[in-house]
Amino acid sequence: MKLLLIHPGASSSTSDVADGLTYGLEHHGVEIVRYRLDTRIERSHRWLHYNWRRTQKKNPAIDRPTTADVFYQAGIDALAVALRHQVDAVLVVSAMFLHPDIIILMKRAGLRVVVLFTESPYDQERELTIAKLVDGCWTSERTSVDAFAAVTKAGYLPHAWHPERHRPAFLHGDADVPSHDVVFVGTGFHERIAWLDAIDWTGIDLGLYGNWQHLGSRNVLRAYARDGVVDNAKAAALYRRAKVGLNLYRTAEAAESLSPRAYELARCGAFHLSTFRAEVPEVFGALVPTFTESAEASALIRQWIADPEGRARVQEQLPACVAESSWVQRSTRVIGDLQMLLQQRAA
Repeated sequence: MKLLLIHPGASSSTSDVADGLTYGLEHHGVEIVRYRLDTRIERSHRWLHYNWRRTQKKNPAIDRPTTADVFYQAGIDALAVALRHQVDAVLVVSAMFLHPDIIILMKRAGLRVVVLFTESPYDQERELTIAKLVDGCWTSERTSVDAFAAVTKAGYLPHAWHPERHRPAFLHGDADVPSHDVVFVGTGFHERIAWLDAIDWTGIDLGLYGNWQHLGSRNVLRAYARDGVVDNAKAAALYRRAKVGLNLYRTAEAAESLSPRAYELARCGAFHLSTFRAEVPEVFGALVPTFTESAEASALIRQWIADPEGRARVQEQLPACVAESSWVQRSTRVIGDLQMLLQQRAA
């Protein structure tokens, strides 16, 4: 089987999903043709705006390139790449930054197109408009499956961990990252900022990594924001080095499924606390203490920082909870579903 895998276009957690899925598919012998949408978006933006500025000197009324223009130019070559390599199907990760017209053109060309949606339920309305265009999809949120199944073939594909990046043993280079009392790697959404603001961090070494640009100029959390966006390998090292990891879910929409962070923390043998989601006790039992309020979390943080022996007992057990949840295992579902889809087409 040969697939064109279209990168999600963002160089953050969705990129890690694409990397993991690619690793799993190639492990099982699937030939992957990569289409790096993130670098193409950056290049398209520069090219379109450069030419717009040049043309504006002679034609001041010319319209400025839109985001849609950038996304279209960045993605349109995917059609030519798919046809040139004669792929069996096109697999899009996220589709957040892929112009829908490109999917429409791929379908007109006779290509099979499937999508792994990673932003459910937060961006589900937009995802559903894409789902109506494709031959099938998976979602990483189990409560969203029925909504997708109403418009196309759909299934649940939980998140996973990367065999080369996430492991409990300390790796060469781990000593080069800071060792925090508490660490969180993720995006500083407003609700997360409000939640962290409500905790008294006095005497606690907190490390915040990721995109925290929404922090106000006088917000005390600025003192804890570190190196900005970090890659998956550094995040894993931070997890292994910290006393307590945090897994903070967005609460704007009801959701039940584990995030990539949950699998990665557990596979790294990192003790962590989590906001409640239904899958947390289902997968980890009591090994991952959960909370719903900041005051409850604050008490748990201080309790577990002061209990190294208790943390060590939990850390030994966490990797086994997700032993069957690597991208190698997850990719078998993708391969099986694609084989069925291609067989139906042949018939």
